[in-house]
Amino acid sequence: MSDTLMVAVLAGGEGRRMGGIKALRPFRGAPLVAHALSLARGWSDQVVVAVRDAAQLAGAVEADLTFDRADIPGPLAGLAGALQHARDAGADRLFTLPCDMPRLPQTLPAQLAAALGPDDGVALPRIEGELQPTCGLWRVTSLERLPAYRASGQSSLRGFAAACGLAVVDFGPEAAAAFANINSPEDLARLEAEGS
Repeated sequence: MSDTLMVAVLAGGEGRRMGGIKALRPFRGAPLVAHALSLARGWSDQVVVAVRDAAQLAGAVEADLTFDRADIPGPLAGLAGALQHARDAGADRLFTLPCDMPRLPQTLPAQLAAALGPDDGVALPRIEGELQPTCGLWRVTSLERLPAYRASGQSSLRGFAAACGLAVVDFGPEAAAAFANINSPEDLARLEAEGS
């Protein structure tokens, strides 16, 4: 990957279904966010964690933080803050991953990069017909499209991806396990039991 790639771990969710802060839930001996950071550091030397506020991580990991945009709801807030951080740092691409997908393929950023055409603002994986908008490779210039998108009253990641010009990489059913995410204590227990 390019040395101008930044990777952001999206960890600003409230974790209501998890009964607390999802990023700090233990998984195989470490917080979920630590597993995401391990993946991220394999892809770039420029890594940040996107949170609503620093107290969410409570010093659990050593990583630079970027903050969700307070004026934007949902995961788009984390992306917006991370894109701004990446632009300020001089990166030209930003790869995002959520803190709750600990088994993402090592090759994912490279696969998305190969699909990103000159007119595309973002490349996303699609698993069995379902887009995975938190696992995106974004051109930092996509940030310029955010004001118009927000002015339209929208705030979804999928909608913003479409507004930026979207390339899609399709994965078959065999990839479903790699993209499994943890939304509940039951999901966490199931992935723990399944092994790597």
